[in-house]
Amino acid sequence: MEFDIYTLALLYYWMASFIHSGQTLTDREYDDIVVTELGRPTTLPCVDPEMTGTVTVSWTKHGTPKGMEKLLLSASEGKVSSGPPKFSLADPNFLESGVFSLLFVPKIGDQGLITCLVEKQERKLRKVILHALLTVTMVPASPLPYGILRLEASVVPNYMVGSITWAGPGGTPLRSEVRRMETLTKIPHFNQNDQGTYICVIQPKYNCSVANFSFNVDVKMDVSREDICWQQERSNVVPCGCDATVASFTKVPNDLQISTGSVANRPHPLACPPYKGDSVLVRWENLEKRMLPKLVYQYDRWRDSTAPPVEGSPLLQLAGPPYNAHSGFFSFLLSPEIRDSGVFTCDVFHDDKCYRQRTTLSVLKVEVSPSSTSSSLYISCRYSGISQVEKVGWSHQNRSGRPRSFSPGPGKINVNISLPITADNAGKYTCTMLLRNGQVIGAVYTVTLPTTVESAGVAAPSLLPPLSALLLLVPLVAAAVGVLLWRQRHISQRGIEQSLSRHSWEAENIYENPEDMRLTSPQGSVYMDLKPGEGDDIYRELDRSEPSQC
Repeated sequence: MEFDIYTLALLYYWMASFIHSGQTLTDREYDDIVVTELGRPTTLPCVDPEMTGTVTVSWTKHGTPKGMEKLLLSASEGKVSSGPPKFSLADPNFLESGVFSLLFVPKIGDQGLITCLVEKQERKLRKVILHALLTVTMVPASPLPYGILRLEASVVPNYMVGSITWAGPGGTPLRSEVRRMETLTKIPHFNQNDQGTYICVIQPKYNCSVANFSFNVDVKMDVSREDICWQQERSNVVPCGCDATVASFTKVPNDLQISTGSVANRPHPLACPPYKGDSVLVRWENLEKRMLPKLVYQYDRWRDSTAPPVEGSPLLQLAGPPYNAHSGFFSFLLSPEIRDSGVFTCDVFHDDKCYRQRTTLSVLKVEVSPSSTSSSLYISCRYSGISQVEKVGWSHQNRSGRPRSFSPGPGKINVNISLPITADNAGKYTCTMLLRNGQVIGAVYTVTLPTTVESAGVAAPSLLPPLSALLLLVPLVAAAVGVLLWRQRHISQRGIEQSLSRHSWEAENIYENPEDMRLTSPQGSVYMDLKPGEGDDIYRELDRSEPSQC
């Protein structure tokens, strides 16, 4: 029954908004704007201290179509009569105070133009008020169980509204979204720390005696339903997941299960349920260490807040396009270490529903083993998440068979490469991990041949000193060749054939034949010849003029 009444109220607001959607007001049609809240006692002001004594007061509501009027209240000389009994004057002593304000509890249909008319003989006070009606809806009703708080605000007629905003306890601004005629804000994972007074602020679009209207909404939590989730880890506030029995949301039964693998330190997508949400929680469970699930990420798009990562947990980051966490579409990127394998549970919350997706991740990593020696190079293939691994093995690009490998323990398989590296054992070595669901994950390690000195980055000896010496020898060699040609020409003129015939055994090297030197005429140079001498002199010098001793 309550749902039917709420639906009819929204329908009425929509119709009223439609009727006035094209309407604009001028200063002549109203004097002031007053916004009141549905169901709460309120007052429409009408005051003139000079209008006292014998007066006549009337309050009239202008209906639609224009021109129709409805008397709400009339009073004269202390006698008050009204139409609906809910209307009364705020001050019973209005004849002396000059306060003619209208007191009532607004209901649906009380919005619109309302006129206060006060008459005293020839004097008149006429004030036209544009009365706007605010409706605030809180779901669930206070006191709340653990879950999500939804606050909705709507105003009719809505054409007079400039903006509607929400603020939390202490005046903290909250994110708001306009949906049809309502302005909505949410507090996901509402707990005792979120109790307090929430404020709805309406700013009029047209001239008004006040800048804005503020309305308080008191929200409390049902402390009798103690929240077990927040007690799990006192040092780290842990919100409830889909399995919480104390929460007001309903878990959607169609959980999604994914089994996959990744290469270590390579970005890997971690998907969440494909539904628009208000917040997201990610928990991680390392099955090999038999640890309890640990909350590793939480994001609230209404508060635009992210909890700091837990020390020692996998580092996640929200994924970009086509996902948009600010709009409620969540996915993550994980660059896993070998220790980050396990089960990742992503819970997406939307109003009173919770969607879940679980991803079991295995991680593969190849690296040079520290057990390598001067004669052998060991390449280690490490893998975690063994429970969903079918088998792991090595392969080489240039061999049809598998390279020699061994397993030093669970989750590790090494390949042995003899040193030095040759063309036969160089190349790409691939470690392949086959999961039980048929998915194949591979990681490659490339072994390269030894490089040259230059390619290794060691500076080669400079060629400049030998080259400089060679350049210095060029003129010396040229001079020697010139002397040789000159001597050949003069020897041929002096009958060198006879000398060569007597000493044919010396003719192979004319520089080493002293007899040929004597046959040439002196040219101002001293030729030296070394022969055995007497006494301590092993060699003595022969002058060109000394007779030959041969």
